[in-house]
Amino acid sequence: MFEEQFVPHDGIYLLNHSVGRPPVSARKQLLDSYFEPWENGDAEVWPVWLKRIELFRNVLGSLLNAQAKDLCPQTNLSGALTKIVHSLATRPGKHKILLHEQDFPSMGFVLKRAEKLGYQLTIISADADPKDLNTWHEYMTDDIGIVLITHVHSNTSVLTPVVEIARLARQLGIISIVDIAQSVGVVPIDVAAWNADFVIGSCVKWLCGGPGAAYLWAHPDRIQECEPIDVGWFSHANPFEFDINDFRFADGAIRFWGGTPSVLPYVVAANSIALINNIGVETLRKHNLALTQSVIERLDPNVIVSPEDPACRGGTLVLNFGARQAEVAQRLEQANVRFDTRASGHRLSPHIYNSASELELVAGCLSD
Repeated sequence: MFEEQFVPHDGIYLLNHSVGRPPVSARKQLLDSYFEPWENGDAEVWPVWLKRIELFRNVLGSLLNAQAKDLCPQTNLSGALTKIVHSLATRPGKHKILLHEQDFPSMGFVLKRAEKLGYQLTIISADADPKDLNTWHEYMTDDIGIVLITHVHSNTSVLTPVVEIARLARQLGIISIVDIAQSVGVVPIDVAAWNADFVIGSCVKWLCGGPGAAYLWAHPDRIQECEPIDVGWFSHANPFEFDINDFRFADGAIRFWGGTPSVLPYVVAANSIALINNIGVETLRKHNLALTQSVIERLDPNVIVSPEDPACRGGTLVLNFGARQAEVAQRLEQANVRFDTRASGHRLSPHIYNSASELELVAGCLSD
């Protein structure tokens, strides 16, 4: 039933950790909500477009159990992380930023640039288990001011215990920023329950919303101390006041927005998020785990890089066959399976539109 709501692929598409399949409704939604107002409107087209962006914030809020006012559209995660870090006042004695070596490299690039603000990076070794709270406790020394927490790691599909890590950070006076790029849409997320300081994510992967529609969430208790440097008229308390001598930050997370916003990506993404909300992330999660588990049960445990415990695994199955890696890749390609490979292993990610029969075929390629 659900697979009919997404554009089909001629192969077995398991690249949802990279780019999700578009909904069938995406093209019409784009024509109706973006091009039609543009083609038939005049200067008043902006209020129409801004309503579409507000819809994006509302459906995203429903997905994450967040208030729309605490969400701000962004172009990508790197930009969101940059804006957050540069908006915060440095604190005496809290001059280090903590991250994990398995975090997405783009996040590390951004945080390295924060050294210009006086920060130093502390990097948890790739060998240290991000699921182990003791690891985080060991590294959260008194001089740590900010910690980046990746909810699901892209190269291993390790699912970290965000609630516990964010709680520890708060107890130690450390600002927490959570990256949900690889989890949102396939793992249920409740930012209110997490109680982190910031959350950043995008829509291109499991949300099937395409690139360009990223976002940040800011805890309402934290937002008033944030003073972004990358501002514009949409960061203003009244964007249409047009007084060059009077800039005032918007009250909520929208202060992170900046100048004239993109519209098209959020029209596409709002439609996709609404569909995911309708399906239910819990339903998607159950389906994904059932399919990945059906493959795991056919494999030698030694080839499984991802956690075998479903409670500790994201939506991706990472497999490394050692000397047979190229041979297995060839089998998958011959079976028209769409996947990719990283140093850690082959990555396969089934979505709601993938079937048990497809994964049975994949398992055959892997276990022969």
